[in-house]
Amino acid sequence: MRVVFMGAPEFSVPTLRRVVDAGRDVVAVYTRAPKPGGRRGLEIRKTPVHEAAESFGIPVHTPPTLRSAEARETFRSHAADIGLVIAYGLLLPPEILAAPRFGCLNLHGSLLPRWRGAAPIQRAIMAGDRETGVDLMRMEAGLDTGPVAMREVVPIRPEDTAGDLTARLAQLAAELAVRGLTALEEGRLEFRDQPGAGACYAHKIDKRECEIDWRGDAESIRNHIHGLSPAPGAYASLVFRGSPERVKILRAETTDATGAPGTILDRAMTVACGTGALRIVEGQRAGRTAVSGEILMRRESIPVGAAFMPAPSPPDAN
Repeated sequence: MRVVFMGAPEFSVPTLRRVVDAGRDVVAVYTRAPKPGGRRGLEIRKTPVHEAAESFGIPVHTPPTLRSAEARETFRSHAADIGLVIAYGLLLPPEILAAPRFGCLNLHGSLLPRWRGAAPIQRAIMAGDRETGVDLMRMEAGLDTGPVAMREVVPIRPEDTAGDLTARLAQLAAELAVRGLTALEEGRLEFRDQPGAGACYAHKIDKRECEIDWRGDAESIRNHIHGLSPAPGAYASLVFRGSPERVKILRAETTDATGAPGTILDRAMTVACGTGALRIVEGQRAGRTAVSGEILMRRESIPVGAAFMPAPSPPDAN
């Protein structure tokens, strides 16, 4: 079975590796074009999928779009039996979806129809969902609306960050891909339409969401922090030696302490919320390494009783 693989970030790499290790004939890899990177933008950085594909000796394509006649013809020239897509990042026009003999399959990091779209893992944590997973679906013109063939479900633990959950789901997706390709080849891959109820959209993370509002309840704030960790990272501003600076909060755990929202209550860096409090498990001042809240307070000479600056109020909807 001739496979065209399409993906870009580290999340996609375990699936590519697992499919190749399983002996599948990956005839081409499509990924995003290299971009300038490094401190001064002088390095040209390939996507993790690009680098993995080159290590396997697989031809790599990085078209800026798949809508051009040239891109469509190149794709068709691979005579693929199936397109396998995971976090590719470009829309696939109908001509591309229809080009492989069996169409295109997508591995999506949520339990569809919940969290269609770009940031399903982050949004599931931020919303306080108790479980999520990976769906193997047939792609169609709508965004993540196609019928689902296979699913793996995992719990979301209170301590899970988006980074933790992404790593777990990446491994699940890899195994699901191999099982799905085997079932397809054997003619036993069956699809079911997504239910009409329960659909919601996982919008891309906006940097304006990253500032912590300590007036909320502790569990909701923890979920918000963990959903944004490690990147782009939730933050709050604290005055250091007379000037405010951002502190990224990467991990936190709930506790029953009370106080004025945003106030640091003890040397373990427990911060009062509107309801309950959060102990900062891991935080990071700009330009420094991430450390525990206790070490952060000691290293930066932060006194008990100091308070994070309040987040600005959201704009009036009226």
